Amino acid sequence: MAMMSGLSPSMVIKEIWAQLLSYNLIRMMMTRAATFGDCLPRQISVKHTVQICVALIYAHGDKHTLDEAAILTLITQQRVGNRAGRVEPHAVKRRPKPYPRLMVPREIARANILNNGHPKKLT
Repeated sequence: MAMMSGLSPSMVIKEIWAQLLSYNLIRMMMTRAATFGDCLPRQISVKHTVQICVALIYAHGDKHTLDEAAILTLITQQRVGNRAGRVEPHAVKRRPKPYPRLMVPREIARANILNNGHPKKLT
């Protein structure tokens, strides 16, 4: 949710709700899998759960061919170990882009290109 793509306030609100819904659905699947697999929810990998859910959506679409027990078993297969003393930097790493960001409406940018040519690349 670091970058919103909605252009109107109502679309940004819809994006926030969609993110909250998907987060809660993933956490619900992890909790059900933990109960099914007799482990703690924090021992189940979030990334693995997301990958399983996305793979099922792409493979089966709206057809539910796998039963719930099989899905929960797949989710509980990847366990997360004890990560005591784990240290990660709290920083955002963004790659520099060779072009500047578009800070004016596209129509104005097109007119500027027609009048002045393309801007120089950033180095």
